[in-house]
Amino acid sequence: TPEELAQPGGVVRDWKAGECEPVPGRTMPKLIVVERDYGVVYDKMTALGPLVENAGIAWKGISWKPAQEVEDLRRRNGVVRGGVADGRPQLRTAKDVAEAIFRLSGTTNGRLAVEGFRQLEERTGTALADLATDREDDRITLEQVRIQPRKVITSPEWSGIESRTRRYSPFTVNVDREVPWRTLTGRQHFYLDHDWMLEFGEGLPAYRPPLSTARHAHGALDPGDAEVVVRWISPHSKWSIHSEYQDNLRMLELFRGGPVVWISPGDAERIGAADNDWVEAVNRNGVIACRAVVSHRIPEGSAFMYHSQDRHVNVPISETSGTRGGTDNSVTRIIIKPTHLIGGYAQLSWGFNYYGAIGSQRDALTLIRKRRTEVTY
Repeated sequence: TPEELAQPGGVVRDWKAGECEPVPGRTMPKLIVVERDYGVVYDKMTALGPLVENAGIAWKGISWKPAQEVEDLRRRNGVVRGGVADGRPQLRTAKDVAEAIFRLSGTTNGRLAVEGFRQLEERTGTALADLATDREDDRITLEQVRIQPRKVITSPEWSGIESRTRRYSPFTVNVDREVPWRTLTGRQHFYLDHDWMLEFGEGLPAYRPPLSTARHAHGALDPGDAEVVVRWISPHSKWSIHSEYQDNLRMLELFRGGPVVWISPGDAERIGAADNDWVEAVNRNGVIACRAVVSHRIPEGSAFMYHSQDRHVNVPISETSGTRGGTDNSVTRIIIKPTHLIGGYAQLSWGFNYYGAIGSQRDALTLIRKRRTEVTY
């Protein structure tokens, strides 16, 4: 788009310093006037808006107009009677919203997957629709996924191919069908010639050690004889990514009944902890009370706490804070680098929760010690 080519060569000129004229969408952020009638915000938020089929749904440069799906949602969810959202599908309950998501995504609606691929065919000149045509009539519903997990449909919303004989792997559409990557060159590349990247020494991938936020704020973490400082890493849930099908027998047998942190045998020995002992993780951001999983797979000096764990059972009162428990993110905080905010340069176009902060906040330094007092709830 024009906005993604607003800074040719990655050269950033500062209009505030008189280096160029301030032109929205070119030399400064794009400005869009949005009108709000706060008296009808609730009515709009609990109904599907008309732009869904008028302007279409856009994703990664591809768009489709799901008029059929909107009609289906009217039948499934019912319609609003009166007011600014009169006649629109309702989104008043969690079930209504879930049905809308299932209907409007190509990964759960075969018709939209095929339509999206056909649009992408026009732009790339290569056959793609056949990746989803065998499931064009499939519609995954909330009732179906309540029964058991379902295999999603290959869709242009993502870069991988999912089929009855193939598991998802990213960028397989790009490799198998020669669809250009969504970059300035259309290829994978590692060198970024943007002014800000070069200024920060990150024109090429570079190692950065974890930032000692404690040292910069309230003094360094000083471990005692029975404490150890580790790099805190919170990877995706051990048993899932964005789904939570964890209540089957196998998962329950592997579940320890509460939050756990994985530490190395060496670090466990330093703090006098054995497998399944209660420990606490503490830094300037917060505290977590949990059990220790001692594993030779964890390198010394690091600790893993898989996120999205169940914190509703077996979470004791912290002896440090005097309050209940904590989560995998209690000892982390969002850290934004200036290079995360680059816009107007091909794939370096910031979007909330899309091209935004990387996981640097998960590489915090945290003190771990064995619990000293009796566990209470």
